[in-house]
Amino acid sequence: MAVEIREAPEALARFFEREQPALDAAAAKLAARDPRVIITCARGSSDNAAAYFKYLTEIVMGVPVASIGPSIASLYAAPLRLTDGVIVAVSQSGKSPDIVALQAHARAAGALAVAIVNQTASPLAEGADAVLPLHAGEERSVAATKSFLSSAAILAALVAEWRGDAALKAAVRALPDAFATALAADWSELLPVLTAAPSAYIIGRGPALPVAAEAALKLKETAMLHAEAFSGAEVMHGPLQLVDQGFPIVAFRPQDAAFEAMGDAVARLRAAGGRVFVAEAGARQPGRLPFTPSLHPLLDPLVMAVSFYALAEQVARARGQDPDRPSRLKKVTETV
Repeated sequence: MAVEIREAPEALARFFEREQPALDAAAAKLAARDPRVIITCARGSSDNAAAYFKYLTEIVMGVPVASIGPSIASLYAAPLRLTDGVIVAVSQSGKSPDIVALQAHARAAGALAVAIVNQTASPLAEGADAVLPLHAGEERSVAATKSFLSSAAILAALVAEWRGDAALKAAVRALPDAFATALAADWSELLPVLTAAPSAYIIGRGPALPVAAEAALKLKETAMLHAEAFSGAEVMHGPLQLVDQGFPIVAFRPQDAAFEAMGDAVARLRAAGGRVFVAEAGARQPGRLPFTPSLHPLLDPLVMAVSFYALAEQVARARGQDPDRPSRLKKVTETV
């Protein structure tokens, strides 16, 4: 896992070196389709990447995006109405039967199918109208890291090309360097806290919320630490009741439109007794996790994810776990 986290900058750079024509073609197909709705299809870390795409698309393009449960097709065979729609499927292996089934079901219902996959010789890639290969290389650790980062960044690149947003396009292409910088960030202040914790919250708003979900998933699967992700708003509607003195909370706070609202959430959680660590730009101080912004605030959560991944690997080992081989998990999970 530690090796693969460090490979993330190179993996993303490899995509841009090799797949610009495919990216341009996929964006042109989206523009030609001009969808009224997009559905996403993924599981696990790939679903978190798809959720990041949802926020980005809704913010930048104003097109609603919804995650559809694969069982709608694979088990229930429910009819879908997707004329002029798009399905975006994200999968490292491209082999899970339920993901493949939903893509085929949606395509038969009139949707344009875009697949983000690491394995291009896969049923998902073969059944798509447009394929964006990750070029992440083999991922040996069960816990996905570089494939999540590549998937989310490539989806951001797709939105930037579709929109024709020069600033966002330039910022996405600078992400390999931003990822490399994030690898050097020192988040060790959190290490003893999470090592000893029975539970934790991870919070974010907008594009940072799916990254919070990914961070919580990594703590569960690698460190056997119960962690839950919440919106900085939603955490006040019930989950706040569990925050007592010293309860560990990690907040992702990029300087986007949610910056002030996240600041209010952090203040309320601290007032409730939570021990809150905030990933945000600014001078080093206790409780602030060092972070160097990317060239665009909507991309900053992905940069934060790199630093968190490095920390999560250390937390797992400090808790006596093997982050590469969780005892109850396997790399490729095929569900129906």
